[in-house]
Amino acid sequence: MGRLLEAISPSGRLLGVTAAGTWVLGAVLGWDEFVLLGATGVLLLGLACALTLGRGAVRVRVDVARRRLRADESVACSVEVEHHGRRSLFAPEVELPIGEDRVEVFDRGREIEIAGVRRGVIAVGPAVTVRGDPLGLVRRTVGMTDVVELFVHPVTVPLEPLGTGLLRDLEGCTTNDVSMSDLAFHALREYAPGDDRRHIHWRSTAKLASSTQDGRFLVRQYLDTRRAHIAVIVDGAQQSYSDPEVFETALSAGASVVARAALDEIDTTVVAGGHLSGRKGGHVLDVFARAELGGQSLAQAATRAVAAAPDATLVVLVTGARHGYADLRVAASAFSPEVRKVVLRVDPDERTTRSASTSFTVLTLRRLADLPGLLAGGTLQ
Repeated sequence: MGRLLEAISPSGRLLGVTAAGTWVLGAVLGWDEFVLLGATGVLLLGLACALTLGRGAVRVRVDVARRRLRADESVACSVEVEHHGRRSLFAPEVELPIGEDRVEVFDRGREIEIAGVRRGVIAVGPAVTVRGDPLGLVRRTVGMTDVVELFVHPVTVPLEPLGTGLLRDLEGCTTNDVSMSDLAFHALREYAPGDDRRHIHWRSTAKLASSTQDGRFLVRQYLDTRRAHIAVIVDGAQQSYSDPEVFETALSAGASVVARAALDEIDTTVVAGGHLSGRKGGHVLDVFARAELGGQSLAQAATRAVAAAPDATLVVLVTGARHGYADLRVAASAFSPEVRKVVLRVDPDERTTRSASTSFTVLTLRRLADLPGLLAGGTLQ
């Protein structure tokens, strides 16, 4: 009964209430005309409901050529409709929701071009069959397909490999963390119970035995080496930006760095607009499609990134122009001192510049087109 009431349109509900009231009023007052008028309305509504019964022998298939595209691109979507069995005059129509819009599908299907979309996630589907009456009193929909998410990534610019310029790859650089199994040799020390005998340095042990006449063993000790791991954080706090378009530029800048890291096969963790992603490859850009303006502050996003990527070797914090040096330092301090930090401030009212401090490097980006030169360390305009 609940689904039936949902299928009745506002005009159908008005007709039902009016017809029932007229019927009752006619019966009470003894007016046959009102009774006939009310019965006619109830009968009309009943016939409208009868036309919506059944699913119909219809099969619908939705095929999206690509599920991931940039905001300046378009994608083709094909809808195929197959009718099985006998066709009737009241065969159901087919509609396909695309985001906030609904597209009517013709008898055998149609080709749809999805273009002019902004960054975000667009729900395509589910395709539904629509049964109703000519007067629009009842409208019943039946889902025929699943929802397909279309990820619209922000516009990006090509960057030089991250092993050059200001974002040099830190892979292979040693730390001060002592390890017993790594690549960077540090020193020799005396053997202790539990040490791996394979790390015994036999030549030095023999020299020690010949000079001191004791049976001590010397083992190799190493320093940890870290594989490059970039953490990209895009501030999603609304108070950080003067305009929503500045936030979109910040997302484009962060996505450009992540796209280059994916080409360089560098592990990447992304926190953007309240969403987190640590996947490799092109799918890591999906987090930029889901990013929303509003929510956690830059410092909170940095804390979340530290928890997700404790082994990060390089951090890129992208934010607007409304943060002072103290705010940036608080966000950068969430990471350990040996982690290299780059703060990218998007400010369309300032010149593209770069400056360095003892804690981090600050880059000011006026427009997205300036990003390749800014990160490459070349001449700025």
